[in-house]
Amino acid sequence: MKLCSCDTFVALPPATVDNRIIFGKNSDRPCDEVQEVVYFPAAVHDNLREHLKCTYIEIDQVPETYAVVLSRPAWLWGAEMGANEHGVCIGNEAVWGREEVCDEEALLGMDLVRLGLERADTAEKALNVIVDLLEKYGQGGNCSEGRMVFSYHNSFLIADRNEAWILETAGKYWAAEKVQEGVRNISNQLSITTKIDREHADMRNYAKQKCWWDGKKEFDFAATYSYLDTANMMISPGRYCEGYKLLNKHKGNITFETMMEILRDKPSGINMEGAFLTTASMVSILPQDSSLPCIHFFTGTPDPERSVFKPFIFVPNISQLLDTSSPTFELEDPIKKKPHFKSKPDRRHPLYQKHQQALGAVDNNEEEARQIRSRNQSGQTLSAEGQHVSTFSFNSILDQTSTISHRDHCS
Repeated sequence: MKLCSCDTFVALPPATVDNRIIFGKNSDRPCDEVQEVVYFPAAVHDNLREHLKCTYIEIDQVPETYAVVLSRPAWLWGAEMGANEHGVCIGNEAVWGREEVCDEEALLGMDLVRLGLERADTAEKALNVIVDLLEKYGQGGNCSEGRMVFSYHNSFLIADRNEAWILETAGKYWAAEKVQEGVRNISNQLSITTKIDREHADMRNYAKQKCWWDGKKEFDFAATYSYLDTANMMISPGRYCEGYKLLNKHKGNITFETMMEILRDKPSGINMEGAFLTTASMVSILPQDSSLPCIHFFTGTPDPERSVFKPFIFVPNISQLLDTSSPTFELEDPIKKKPHFKSKPDRRHPLYQKHQQALGAVDNNEEEARQIRSRNQSGQTLSAEGQHVSTFSFNSILDQTSTISHRDHCS
């Protein structure tokens, strides 16, 4: 099944202010899927004979993994987007093309997001991790919890304090583009054309064998491995082109608030509604000055226009994010049984439930809804400018939504 979902953005100086790199992503998923925000500390793995269990398959473990904060569909091991303690951020997209999608269980693109974050301290090293694992284990398997078969290839936007990389795949073949300034976005299509900075060693030969490329004209990855007319890619209707326009509209003045507004944009389709909707969002501030902390904002709830972006900073002794962690079902979880997904448990975490209650309470009170949006956006600005937030500030959000819900239900 081919569906459109997700948009990921990056802006680098001079497109931004104050020498910051700004990363953002909307995760568009099935409307009933819960996305949790979870933290995993750095770890040393002494027994490398023990394999690491990802969503479907086991792979070799590495001696050391870095601390990560992830926004992920609550049923799987990997992540839609996230960041690590070294200021590396990754988001992925579903893409399709001429190469057939593999339905056999392998690494999901979302597994590769988490593995890149856990194993790399720069954006380019994360790219290396992902392509090495792609070569060794492949990508494939159902990316949806349920009977709907939703499989795809993946593209990735990987950023750190200094640069960004676009990595796009077709099966085991891939191309990568380095981004050192300006703006770039990815959506549900291949977008790397003739500017290829790194590539799979056999990518061009494979394309010639399949008669997708004659070996004579300039090699265009997106045109070769998909059915896109790349000459018209930047003027064609669709979220990729609309996202590019929004980035360029603010070029030179992009801040984290700008990125949040782009993610909230509904006319462009970037803030998606319907059977597939924006189930979670993320924005990160990556200062090029290493003495300043990176700040990562997550919603943990659907629709960024009606959600609060909550800040997270890596500091010592971070406690678990209980308010955004979904219930665990251990061996009874349907993902751990075969065949998978014969049942679908309630995975709503406390914040998700409070968010639903608050939305229900304000849906019939437009003035209350306006005031909440105003308070949410003011709070985001203060927390980012103050740069004193130590961990995910969910308790105040939960208190706020509880108060709103209680007051409106009692009135």
